[in-house]
Amino acid sequence: MTDQPELSPTDWVREQTERILAQGSTDGVEVLDRAVVLFTTTGAQSGKKRYVPLMRVEENGKYAMVASKGGDPKHPSWYFNVTANPAVTVQDGDKVFTGTAREIEGEEREHWWKLAVEAYPPYAEYQTKTTRQIPVFIVE
Repeated sequence: MTDQPELSPTDWVREQTERILAQGSTDGVEVLDRAVVLFTTTGAQSGKKRYVPLMRVEENGKYAMVASKGGDPKHPSWYFNVTANPAVTVQDGDKVFTGTAREIEGEEREHWWKLAVEAYPPYAEYQTKTTRQIPVFIVE
């Protein structure tokens, strides 16, 4: 296992992450004028650390990780990493902390899903594009 996180092979995700790392903060890094948070996960099979920028969905110091993948029928790869290794690092602005992610269901998921859609309205459309229920994790 290595301590140096890997950048995404996806150009726009890698560029977004490089911008956050260069400025030392997520401030000003946005998607559709919405704030992002930089998560660091650990690979389920490789054990490698990986950067995952996601939309900022926060309440009372807890953060949501929404596994939307734009409404794709498959979960994003980070979903499996977080399921296998729930210890994640969160960077919001220049604040960084380590927390534990857990997938949520039922009323708790509905509450956080509503917050997620408020934070990033395209999530609602993404859900209509797929038959899977988009998973939501809470990091606390």
